[in-house]
Amino acid sequence: MEVSKDHLLGGRVRLRQAVDGYRAGLDAVLLAASIPAMSGERVLDLGCGAGAVSLCLLARVGDCHVTGVEIDHDMAQLAQDNAALNGWEARLSIVAGDISRRGLLSDQTFDHIMANPPFHDKRRHRLPRLEQRAQALVEGEAGVDKWFAVGLRRVKPGGSLTFILRADRLDEALAALGGLAGRITVLPVHSHAGKPAIRVIVQAIKERRTPLSLLPALVLFDEKGEQSGAARDILANGARLSLEGG
Repeated sequence: MEVSKDHLLGGRVRLRQAVDGYRAGLDAVLLAASIPAMSGERVLDLGCGAGAVSLCLLARVGDCHVTGVEIDHDMAQLAQDNAALNGWEARLSIVAGDISRRGLLSDQTFDHIMANPPFHDKRRHRLPRLEQRAQALVEGEAGVDKWFAVGLRRVKPGGSLTFILRADRLDEALAALGGLAGRITVLPVHSHAGKPAIRVIVQAIKERRTPLSLLPALVLFDEKGEQSGAARDILANGARLSLEGG
C-alpha cells in the first residue's frame, strides 16, 4: 500500500494514509473537535481508519486514551503506525475487527463513543472502484442504526455518543437513538451560507431524557471561498467544537 505523509491541525498531527484509498479530511477533524472528553477518560473510535479522528482528539485532550476499531487490517496497522509516529502509542490501542462482530469489546465500556461511519447509501450511490475506499464510504450490512446500537452498548450510562453523518441520514440517527439516549444535539454543517447542510454532527447522552436541541449551523467557507473564522479555529488551531445545547 502506497502512503502519503500528511498533517492535520496545522501540523500538530502527522498522518500517513493510503494514496489511493480513503483519505481523512474535514469530517475527521470536526468529529474529533466535538468530543467532550477530559483528561483520564476512555474513548472508543468505531471505524477508525488510519487513526485521523483518534489522533486529533489525542492532540487536544491530554492524558485521555482511545481504542480504535477498524475492519481493514492494513488500515488498522497504519493507525497503529501513526500512533507511534506521533509518540502516542501508549494512548491509542487498535483492534482489527468488524464493529458488528458479536462480543467485540464486550468486557469494556467507555466514557465517549465517536464514529464517522460509511454513510453513503449503497442504493443511491455508485460504489467507488477501489474496495478500500468503498468500504470506508458506502455502508455495508451494518447500517447507521447498527453503528449506533454498538455505540450504545459500549458507552457508560451518562456517557456521550457523537457521530458525523451526511445530512440526509439524520432521520435514521434520531430513530436509532429513540428512547435510549437523550440530550440529543444536532449541529448542521454547511459548506457556504445559504446552501443546504452537507453534514450533521449528532451527539447524545446515554440514559438521559433531556429534549433535542438544534444548534446554530457551522459554516465552513465565506463568500470568497476562504475558511470561516470558526472553521479555521477548529481545523488549523485545534479548537474544541462544543455541542452543549440544552
